[in-house]
Amino acid sequence: MKKPALGRGLGALISDANNMPFNKPASAEVQPTPASISEIPVDKIAANPYQPRSTFDQEALSELAESISIMGLIQPITVRLMDNGTYQIISGERRFRASQIAGLTHIPAYIRKADDQGMLEMAIVENIQRENLDSIEIALSFQRLIDECSLTQEKMADRVGKKRATITNYLRLLRLPAEIQLAIRAGRLSMGHAKALLSLDSASKQLKVCNQIIENDLSVRAVEEKVRKMTSAKPEKKRSEENEELDESYFRVIEIVGKYFNNNVSLKKDEKGGGSITIRFAQDKEVSQFREALEKINQ
Repeated sequence: MKKPALGRGLGALISDANNMPFNKPASAEVQPTPASISEIPVDKIAANPYQPRSTFDQEALSELAESISIMGLIQPITVRLMDNGTYQIISGERRFRASQIAGLTHIPAYIRKADDQGMLEMAIVENIQRENLDSIEIALSFQRLIDECSLTQEKMADRVGKKRATITNYLRLLRLPAEIQLAIRAGRLSMGHAKALLSLDSASKQLKVCNQIIENDLSVRAVEEKVRKMTSAKPEKKRSEENEELDESYFRVIEIVGKYFNNNVSLKKDEKGGGSITIRFAQDKEVSQFREALEKINQ
């Protein structure tokens, strides 16, 4: 006896899809609601200027395009309607690009209203949660939320559904030399390697160990051991574990002080309740700005 097909079969699903709302073109007569899906012309869609992803894997795009040319775009993109009648991508640029390669003239999209800040926030959240961004791209995205949207790390944690400690660790990557950041983006160093390098107190030491990692294909554990010997310090808990044990008030101190020193602030707490705050500054101007802020508070 022939086994029944899974569910009602792919043909039935495609047939149903042809009758769904996203096959109805958006027009002036029919204004789409935030939850509705409409078919919109590809040539009227513009890329998102706030897209945190700066590079796309061409091979992966080609594979997705091949799938789309056969099956169509299964997951709609999200756009906002502009005053001139065109659409700007909020999320789904990878799907949009693959659809262009596949030669589609119309694609399904959720149409939403959003200001520029909302655009940036939604694009970053969408990409962090759904796309395979590298660690530096994620860190830069978090930094943009701080710089351009004035979000605190606490608010960012709520937006992206991650712990404060995780966000702090990503932001610390931006303190590494540019050469190391590029190595991370190229996939030659992992997040674990980078976190170990951050324990070194100079860029020259970080670059030296970075080269050794690449040349000798060192594991994260091997790098952590090497860094411990170089710093001549007793093994400590991993920084991520330390951060998770800190009270919210400690994170707030790091965040406030870090604004004046490009986030080059670290805090350590011992088992007895004591600890230390370390501030690294690149120029006298940073210290002066911090002093002026303190003086205003005391006036």
